[in-house]
Amino acid sequence: MSTGCLPASGTGRPSPSRASGPEYVVLTNAHLSELLALRAGRADGHFAIALRRASRAALIWPEEAAALAAAGRSLAELESIGPKIGAMIAAWLREPPEVPEPAPSRRGFTTYAAARAALDASPEWRRELRGDLQMHTTWSDGVATVEEMARACAAMGHAYIAVTDHSKGLKIAGGRDEEAFARQGDEIARVNARLGREGVAIRVLRSIEMNLSPQGAGDMHPGALERLELVLGSFHSQLRKEEDQTARYLAALRNPHVDVLGHPRGRKYDDRVGLSADWPAVFAEAARLGKAVEIDAYPDRQDLAPDLVALARDAGATISIGTDAHGPGELAFIDIGVAIALGAGVPRERILNYRSADEIVAWAASNA
Repeated sequence: MSTGCLPASGTGRPSPSRASGPEYVVLTNAHLSELLALRAGRADGHFAIALRRASRAALIWPEEAAALAAAGRSLAELESIGPKIGAMIAAWLREPPEVPEPAPSRRGFTTYAAARAALDASPEWRRELRGDLQMHTTWSDGVATVEEMARACAAMGHAYIAVTDHSKGLKIAGGRDEEAFARQGDEIARVNARLGREGVAIRVLRSIEMNLSPQGAGDMHPGALERLELVLGSFHSQLRKEEDQTARYLAALRNPHVDVLGHPRGRKYDDRVGLSADWPAVFAEAARLGKAVEIDAYPDRQDLAPDLVALARDAGATISIGTDAHGPGELAFIDIGVAIALGAGVPRERILNYRSADEIVAWAASNA
């Protein structure tokens, strides 16, 4: 499904290129991602694995493959593209095939290249962005320290970040207990002080991605949460249920310790479609309670997807955007989340990332 100026994974025949005549068509990275996934379904062994890897990588290529080919550059510049798959893509670009509607688990995903193009056309959205509100460090399953993530974000121009390491209920992702988060809070204070002395203009918010049970309950003691400045609550279990899950979302939003509902649907590219719910009712409850719902900008998640962001917009819900980055190299994907919000027509004043750190902290405190 396409929303606004931001194309999601393509369906049907690619659009004609006006510059090249009415009979010429150009495949986007989204089209190529789907074609690679379809080809993987007909392949075996290591080649099937390579095709699936390339399908996912097409979401994060920084440039359109068609533009590289048109400029005479090698497709091997693109991640996960070797000679065999590169030759396949080159043949598709020369003679574009029909691109069917993506499978449900691949539907509604945009690409990093498309997101960058959308923000290049509306530069104020990138220029006025103040921070990233979900990321992980070595305190849970990230690969960089709090300070390394803060410095990387400062170099991007962010004024603040929310470090949202996993809580104790998510053992598989290195979830930590109340005592560990107290120690992390001390580290964050030291990092903020050190960066401040150096004139690095960024603030690290004491935050958490708290694991939620299917009943919407958190796994951390309320006293520990009260020492934090922002609490994301996310579901990480029973994400393949097909029956309506509205009740669990309403329970999560009514949890007094949750400020932001993280990656709400729980979908994952080419793996699971995520949960179903009465989304207008869920977003209306978020708006009523003054809670936020997240656009997780990680390429494999993009959750909320554009169609649901539009429903959240209509309901008056507040939006939070986070990269869910697990290292500095993933921080640039904030562009995907911002472009989704732009394409869905969400006013910037309804997006937490365009507020100051003090405003976010005050907003979260008002939810308690």
